[in-house]
Amino acid sequence: MINVYSNTNQSALKYLKDTEVNVHNVLVMADDFNIRDSIWNLLFLFYLIHSNLSVDVADSFDFMLSCSTNEVLTRYSDNVNNVNSVINFIFFKQNSLEFDNYTIYPKL
Repeated sequence: MINVYSNTNQSALKYLKDTEVNVHNVLVMADDFNIRDSIWNLLFLFYLIHSNLSVDVADSFDFMLSCSTNEVLTRYSDNVNNVNSVINFIFFKQNSLEFDNYTIYPKL
């Protein structure tokens, strides 16, 4: 598993993209990418350039964006003017048993 926390500058994703990472037998890439985008959250109406970076990195590992069996927001804004969103998402090898077959449990 590749566990990614990418800050607002997307440093982790840029590192993975710009460095030839030689990791074998990885089945999943997940965690907090800090990217809101309409690709993984239909309630967010914008497409951001950082999304390409995450998809490119995932593609380099032969991963595809996976969808959970439930839709759960993973970013809750303290500002009432900002919409809640999804910034945590998962990429799997497409042929894995877990692809599109997992549940996200919201923080209670």
